[in-house]
Amino acid sequence: MKLNSIHKTKETKKRVGRGIGSGKGKTSGRGVKGQKSRSGVAIKSFEGGQMPLYRRLPKRGFNALKNNEKCAIINLKQIQILIDKKKISSETKIDLKLLKTNKIIKKNVTKFKILGLGDIKQKVNIDSSLLSKNAKTKLSKSGSSFISKNNS
Repeated sequence: MKLNSIHKTKETKKRVGRGIGSGKGKTSGRGVKGQKSRSGVAIKSFEGGQMPLYRRLPKRGFNALKNNEKCAIINLKQIQILIDKKKISSETKIDLKLLKTNKIIKKNVTKFKILGLGDIKQKVNIDSSLLSKNAKTKLSKSGSSFISKNNS
């Protein structure tokens, strides 16, 4: 160690690659071969065995998989086609169970939404999870009765 004029200690720099007598000759203290022996290598987010910052911090943000309920979408036009083809009756209550038993929607669906594309001619009784504003006005014009758990 050398003493500076400001009285701070300063270690002398290790001079690597200056022969075997220095103790840091040939491979310059880097070992033999491998990624770390090459120049310009910094292994991303490696903190010398310490727990990396990205693993120390808690998870944050939006995860779409938490509320992953399957929702089927049916238009008024499709309901009218089903009534015309006599797959469903206009007198029966159209609900999730009826649509699943007639294989109109898949088994894994937990709720369904009715949209207002097309028109409905007959009076129908609908029990749906969701109902659009447009569908609601068209159903009320046709004199249909409807129940929806949520409005959106």
